[in-house]
Amino acid sequence: MNKEDVLQAKIVVWFKNEYQINSKGVIFSVPNGGSRNVVEAKKLKSTGLMAGVSDLIVVLESKVLFVELKTDIGIQSDTQKKFEILVTNLNHEYHIIRSLEQFKELIWQSIK
Repeated sequence: MNKEDVLQAKIVVWFKNEYQINSKGVIFSVPNGGSRNVVEAKKLKSTGLMAGVSDLIVVLESKVLFVELKTDIGIQSDTQKKFEILVTNLNHEYHIIRSLEQFKELIWQSIK
């Protein structure tokens, strides 16, 4: 697993243990990455796969958070920037997160 994958796994475990288990929120990923054969790629695209979608989507009682995970030096791709613009224009929150601690702070601030 790369560093972003490790961070994502830690975040998902923490959130599920702290919030999802108590029905205070839902977290899920959209598996956009990886290599696929041409037939599978066409099928996924025709059924709604969208380039640039955030790594995690967090559904809380009164809001939805789109969370893109990056290492300390990671930057957004052009498709990720376009997705950020799409969701923020719809009045949703989009966050770039680089650590478990930063994610925890986002959740604590979001449930106040």
